Amino acid sequence: MNVLVVNCGSSSIKYSLFDMTDPRSPAVRASGLVERIGEETSVLGHEAGGRVDRREAEAPDHRAAFALMVQALTEGEAAVVASPDEIDAVGHRVVHGGERFAESIRIDDEVIGAIEQFATLAPLHNPPNLTGIRAAMALMPAVPHVAVFDTAFHQTLEPHAYLYALPYDLYRDHGIRRYGFHGTSHRYVSEAAVEMLGKAAGEVNLITAHLGNGCSAAAVRGGRCVDTSLGMTPLEGLVMGTRSGDVDPAIVFYLVRALGMDVDEVDDLLNRRSGLLGVSGVSNDMRELTRAAEEGNERADLAIRLFCHRLRKYIGAYTAELGRVDALVFTGGIGENAAHIRRRTCDGLEPLGYVLDAEANAASADGPRDVAAARSPSRILVIPTDEEAMIARDTARIAAQR
Repeated sequence: MNVLVVNCGSSSIKYSLFDMTDPRSPAVRASGLVERIGEETSVLGHEAGGRVDRREAEAPDHRAAFALMVQALTEGEAAVVASPDEIDAVGHRVVHGGERFAESIRIDDEVIGAIEQFATLAPLHNPPNLTGIRAAMALMPAVPHVAVFDTAFHQTLEPHAYLYALPYDLYRDHGIRRYGFHGTSHRYVSEAAVEMLGKAAGEVNLITAHLGNGCSAAAVRGGRCVDTSLGMTPLEGLVMGTRSGDVDPAIVFYLVRALGMDVDEVDDLLNRRSGLLGVSGVSNDMRELTRAAEEGNERADLAIRLFCHRLRKYIGAYTAELGRVDALVFTGGIGENAAHIRRRTCDGLEPLGYVLDAEANAASADGPRDVAAARSPSRILVIPTDEEAMIARDTARIAAQR
């Protein structure tokens, strides 16, 4: 089975084509990105088997961009299928599924209506996700299309974990609650961690830390998420590349009353000018911050220390929530590649059961690995995430049910 996985933004489509011969280990046949959709000149970047097709093209809308993607998959030196008929199913990343979707689902008119309804909760993400779904279904109407939701994994939270201490009718009437995001990544690394530990999922407690430009942590008890750091939106929780994470809500009042900011300016400040970028004044990229800190930039070092401090607090809180933690899992671009972030985060957590092996942690490696000391009560795992593979697995499973 060939499964096409797509992730649509407002002006881009990221895609991968998977061979699902082995559902546990989907093989990437091709991947690519169509950028600058709707601009005068769009750009296609497509790669398959070491062959690269990169060129300017015309993609005035998402439907034209999908046609361009299909053309790249079926024509030219980097083609991998003879025709679109060889694509058996399409999996779509959808950011917000509200309370309705606790698992992936085959898309029909009712599902499209629900995704559209939840656009009020994710106005920057669900509309372009939906635009991509409609464009793909128009071009490939005969194959199953499956929605995989970022929020689904966190729908196992209980009310005391997902409610805010606000008047209850705000939740009942307007859906104001914690939803959590990055769920596909947390689910992928949770399943991978269970395999590494060689135990049954129901016996394993985990803390998973997805660390990239966006960051989140999750507490997973017996395969079910019981708490997560991102909230109603992807702004709450850990320090991120440009997002503030947790702040005193009254700061918003101060920004409006004392500094004269309007709602859009506060939104821009907290989502796009804060986090690592705002504290350091250097960059939202941890690699650049690390170089700057090593060269003596005190604010870059401060941003890194703040990042690790906030993450350490969440690990401590989730350890208390779970009671017993079989493994702490690092994933995402920072979690997988920044050994010094893992070291600085775990520094001081030894009394809670997290003891790093300094040599294993510092060693260069690509795949899943255990970087905990032999004497560590909890394992410390580094697991590369693969959200696209998780989407491909769900899509193949649901498509096979037709």
